Amino acid sequence: MSSLKSLLPEEWREALRDVLASPGFRQLEEFVARERQQHTVYPPEEDLFSAFRLTPYGQVKVLILGQDPYHGAGQAHGLAFSVRPGVKPPPSLVNIFKELQSDLGLPRPKEGSLVPWAERGVLLLNAVLTVRESEPNSHAGRGWEAFTDAVIRAVNEQPEPVVFVLWGSYAQKKEALIDERRHAVIKGPHPSPLSAKRGFFGSKPFSLANAELEKRGRAPVDWRLPG
Repeated sequence: MSSLKSLLPEEWREALRDVLASPGFRQLEEFVARERQQHTVYPPEEDLFSAFRLTPYGQVKVLILGQDPYHGAGQAHGLAFSVRPGVKPPPSLVNIFKELQSDLGLPRPKEGSLVPWAERGVLLLNAVLTVRESEPNSHAGRGWEAFTDAVIRAVNEQPEPVVFVLWGSYAQKKEALIDERRHAVIKGPHPSPLSAKRGFFGSKPFSLANAELEKRGRAPVDWRLPG
């Protein structure tokens, strides 16, 4: 069984060393290994920690929190809300792109990949990092939440101010982990079709995040995607 922690970049391993050494993480590794033997699990192991590889620990400017990876073939690649190039953007991502266009006047992206955001300091973190094919939330409550809470705490401990974007009630429960005297929290409805019309549209999260960064002396994020 490969060690999941060996897939993490070294600076993230150092920032998360306590949770990685915990019995709960060992049990999580065993659970994920068993699931991969018996089921199709997304994302593939090599993409599990894409968010951490693309956004180094010391360079996080914005953390956007999702819940569960996409559970369809070829969609999930380790970044919350993002899909691989060539894969049709799911409804939540389509709504994110609509709001991006409305908020910043940017063209609607051609692809659903958010890799450019990740490379510019946007940590696209799901609360649960694996899922069985066609079974949403099938890996919830198995230990990923303790790991990703530790990620939020580690980002919270950074000396540089960060903007945390919490869409929907699930993400907003994580607000308790964030020191709002140092960091900014932007809350709003989830971009899913069920709740987007209840206030996600028009919430301007991208311009708000940049305003909060600039207020705290950090450069804004370039939110452009290939259009």
